[in-house]
Amino acid sequence: MKMNHEHHESELEANKKVDVAIIGGGPSGLSAALVLGRARKKVIVIDAAAPRNRVTHEVHGYLTRDRITPSEFRRIAKEEIGVYPTVQFVTDTAESVEGEDGAFRITTGRGETFLSKKLLFATGMKDLPIETRGLSEVYGRSAFVCPYCDGWEHRDQKLAIIAKGEGALHLAKLLKGWTSRIVVCTDGTGEDGPMTSEQREELERHDVSVYETPIRMIESNAGMVERIVLENETQIMCTGIFFAPKLAPGSSLPQSLGCEMTETGAVVIDDFGKTNVPGVYSSGDASSRLYQAVAAAASGSFTAAAINNELCMEAWERA
Repeated sequence: MKMNHEHHESELEANKKVDVAIIGGGPSGLSAALVLGRARKKVIVIDAAAPRNRVTHEVHGYLTRDRITPSEFRRIAKEEIGVYPTVQFVTDTAESVEGEDGAFRITTGRGETFLSKKLLFATGMKDLPIETRGLSEVYGRSAFVCPYCDGWEHRDQKLAIIAKGEGALHLAKLLKGWTSRIVVCTDGTGEDGPMTSEQREELERHDVSVYETPIRMIESNAGMVERIVLENETQIMCTGIFFAPKLAPGSSLPQSLGCEMTETGAVVIDDFGKTNVPGVYSSGDASSRLYQAVAAAASGSFTAAAINNELCMEAWERA
């Protein structure tokens, strides 16, 4: 019995020593796991199973997976990755990371410890609390942030943009490709300042009305927006909203390791997903502003190839 127990402990420890620890299990992290699994690298994917897109009902614009639900996307992905025995999944949160290239130590929220040669942060971004009253009730149902992801479903409808300044102007220009019925609500002036007279005039020349009065609330029914009510009692009827979300990094761990960050909280990487910290990589929304599932998946795939290349070169030199 003692020998079996020791063998079990030895096996357990071996499972916690991996070539690559992927922190984050969205499209980017899953694509990376697939590539590395096929490359016969030992991989652990640590993910809390609370994706940012869980509020949405479908993934759009992803070839062969258009209109799939986020949960079904992940189910299929894990089923495909399950063919490759060197990849394991842990439903947990990475709480701390320390160490250096070739010897990183990851501790999870449940107290488990994993040792990894390389790190890949695919932690994405997270939404900060929505302050506009009634907006969280329609987010993912009839209020969205990406025209490429949800514009088609709202073609020819009357849409409201909740944004300010150049961001509002840019969204209006994009959404004109899906509908001519657009209004802009700036929700007051706020810290970003009011719309400039040039921006207002340009929008109005293209038949886009601008409302700068603060929003009192958004009225909806079963998640479907009906109207935006302003503080001056003005009611703006619409069937969809596109807004500029406030985002924060999905994890503070890259910064804790010394990774260089942009002003928007993205991890700075080179063309191969490398950060300035040896052995540490990042992919997907965590290191890009291309917030689309298909772009995140592509990023994870290319970055995984770069990680595998580095591991193979190091193994060659040791031999």
